[in-house]
Amino acid sequence: MSVLNQYIRNLSEIAFRYKKIFKLALSLSVGVLASIVIGMYFVAKDTSAANSYTTSWIGNTFGGGSKWVQIQLNGIYVAPNGTVYTNSSWDEAGREVGFYKNGDVLGKADDLHGWERFGGVAITVDNKYIYVAMQQGPSGSPGEDYPPKGTLWRCVRRYDMSGKAAPFPGGRGWDKSMLIINTKSQVTGLTNAGGELYVSDPAANKVRVYSTNTMKEVRSFSVPNPGPSVVDKQGNLWIIQSKNGSTPAKVLHYSKQGKLLPEAIADIAQPSAIAIDNQGKLLIADNGPRQQVLIYDVTGKKPTQVKTFGSQGGIYAGVPGEVGDLKFNGISGVGVDAAGNIYIANDGFNRSGADLRQFSPSGKLQWRLLGLEFIDNADGDPATDAVDVYTKDEHFVMDYSKPPGKQWTYKGYTINGFKYPQDPRLNMGADAPIFRRIKGKPFLFITDMYGVALQIYRFDKAKSGEIAIPSGFFIGTNVNEKQALDGKWPPNQPKTGEWIWRDQNGNGAFDVGEYDTSKDYPYIGGWWVDSKGDVWKTLRSQDGIGIRHYPLQGLDEQGNPIYTYRTMEKQKTPSIFIDLRRIEYFPETDTMYLSGFTKENSAINGDYAKTVGSEIARYDNWSKGNRNPRWRIVLPVDKSAPPEVLPPAAISIAGDYVFAVTVKKAEVYVYNAKTGKQVRILKPGPEVASETGWVDIPYGVRAFRRSNGEYLVFVEEDHKGKVIMYRLRG
Repeated sequence: MSVLNQYIRNLSEIAFRYKKIFKLALSLSVGVLASIVIGMYFVAKDTSAANSYTTSWIGNTFGGGSKWVQIQLNGIYVAPNGTVYTNSSWDEAGREVGFYKNGDVLGKADDLHGWERFGGVAITVDNKYIYVAMQQGPSGSPGEDYPPKGTLWRCVRRYDMSGKAAPFPGGRGWDKSMLIINTKSQVTGLTNAGGELYVSDPAANKVRVYSTNTMKEVRSFSVPNPGPSVVDKQGNLWIIQSKNGSTPAKVLHYSKQGKLLPEAIADIAQPSAIAIDNQGKLLIADNGPRQQVLIYDVTGKKPTQVKTFGSQGGIYAGVPGEVGDLKFNGISGVGVDAAGNIYIANDGFNRSGADLRQFSPSGKLQWRLLGLEFIDNADGDPATDAVDVYTKDEHFVMDYSKPPGKQWTYKGYTINGFKYPQDPRLNMGADAPIFRRIKGKPFLFITDMYGVALQIYRFDKAKSGEIAIPSGFFIGTNVNEKQALDGKWPPNQPKTGEWIWRDQNGNGAFDVGEYDTSKDYPYIGGWWVDSKGDVWKTLRSQDGIGIRHYPLQGLDEQGNPIYTYRTMEKQKTPSIFIDLRRIEYFPETDTMYLSGFTKENSAINGDYAKTVGSEIARYDNWSKGNRNPRWRIVLPVDKSAPPEVLPPAAISIAGDYVFAVTVKKAEVYVYNAKTGKQVRILKPGPEVASETGWVDIPYGVRAFRRSNGEYLVFVEEDHKGKVIMYRLRG
């Protein structure tokens, strides 16, 4: 099972558990009546402001419709004419297999998407068909050819050159286009030559050879843990033998009949992709610390490295994390066309974004396609008036004078998995950023898909460039009275209860003695970091004291913000809330905004754990003890897909407005922050084909007020690999 598959399944299980735990008593008659009365009062239109906005986006080369860059690149094949065929385990909008040429989108393979159907990591093409590694689960209509329950087919699926499935005699699946290789591990390599298809089958430790005419197996031979492969000009195979336990990876040489030849290449740290260029040279991508493509002359008795391609150290060369034409970043594919142009696919680390580049034979960048954002949002740096914008992994520099979709430049990649392998972004889910300046220094706070943790990162531009250094971490108490996070990560965590970790020695690792511990109510509603750097947390249904305030205790000698349980303050939940979900406090005006389910508007058909609840309330003079709301906004409810009844997914307050984004359509409801009256609704414009996916994270909207009065409203858009940015006139 792919990492992404397991990740999605785990999230589904978490969602089910949360729904079961938190399902509240239903009071429809009272709730509906209260909604009508309160809603009639507060949803009056205020047309005096915020009537002009435009739609833009960040993080994808294209805005949507038929054109977008997929979110992963797990393997590529480059045709002689320069068409690039890609494969990936998952793309939210269904471009698991994409076709690209000359910096543009050509199309995709059909019908390769679903909860039980995934792409894969290998792809090859001949003059008639596309051969795609993929996985098929048991979901399907009765009587059709699907795996039995509990079984996953690891297949090669055949397509014609237009991307339509191409069935063949003996083919499996509902359309007879699948060749089942095994049911234990994914196909890790595909290549073809002379009417034969070579398939790496690590489950059997074999390379299987099929006729491309009949799709029947003609022979096989043993290769321990085979991976990506290519056929050279002499008709022999070069196969990456993937690392297996203590056995290091290397590149093996075989005749096409399966005889092991002596010319192995064993000095590559992490070979990840392989190709033959138009001159017969062997290209091997090293996805280890050097982040380069190594080029070998293989015409003699022994492979001889003749040159390298790309900056040694990749994205970490020079200024660490700073983007550069020849600075590679998680190399997942390499290929060369008939003209000698070189193509490099980058997949980041931990599948953190697609980056496809074409270079001339001399190494000059010709074009670059990006699909960087998935389950993510953005926030601006207040010190630069949001000229610098950050997502969970990326740094963008903005030029707001340019047209929609052209305003962003990819400046930096903020993860360094080689220097900081314990970075939470590499070890658990991460989704939306809160960017703050504390004592003038930049910090990135990141939540996860269910809001169970708060990750903290610091920057040291002089020593670490663009890299966000793991600095702190908050986690709640485990519901099962076990350690807060299951498994071996992070090391040295307390056995029970919740904790705050701070990187006291500055090495970015979770070391002994760096944890502050406590035990509290396990169900977290929301996180907030205010402009002073104080952390706020809400607990859902608790004992009436469901707000936790962690005042900043300064910065330590490493530059980490200090928070402790000893200085934590417990505050009462206002009596109107029965399930507190979100919190945003503004110390400059002593104003508190809270959202959740209320007595008058309780959850319907389950509470959908990631949403904000049914109402937002504003409290003035919060620190002075006031708990009487200035206003209450009853939020819209989407009942279009029973049994789900979904209130908005996220809220954000900036300047004069309150923003709430819906789940299914990503529509942003804008309210006047002084009166609570609705101003307007922001909807995706034609710049993004008037479309969006679900908002699937608890901080899927983030608003930023610029010094000129303009509002930037960032919205998660994981459907087609970007962040939507509304620009709203103040």
